[in-house]
Amino acid sequence: MTKLTLGAHPYLLGFDQLERLVERTAKSENGYPPYNIESIAENAFRITLAVAGFGDDDLSITVEDRQLVVRGRQDDDGAERVFLHRGIAARQFQRSFVLADGVEVTGAKLENGLLHVDLRRAVPETVVQTIEISRG
Repeated sequence: MTKLTLGAHPYLLGFDQLERLVERTAKSENGYPPYNIESIAENAFRITLAVAGFGDDDLSITVEDRQLVVRGRQDDDGAERVFLHRGIAARQFQRSFVLADGVEVTGAKLENGLLHVDLRRAVPETVVQTIEISRG
């Protein structure tokens, strides 16, 4: 019995990249930092990450190959401080989200320990194309 992959299905022409995107997303999943994804309007979304302790300079947001990547890195000043208990992790992170075609980042805001990244999906125009049949 052979395994039928999404990209090899005869009715799904050109979707082989989708399978690779799903695999890449599954591999990058971890639990830190926690996040929410919400719909804030039709064709508009917001990703909110809990980044307590991170400042503007500690965070970076990039879009690389249809993938939104949020990175956080704090300087470890633990050598100067004496902790009796350290329950707040000062660790670096990378959280990735695969973006569909036409989805773009419209802005980001850091408030009260939450990083909000706003996204908008452009609604494509409906295009009807007539293909002429040649003889010969």
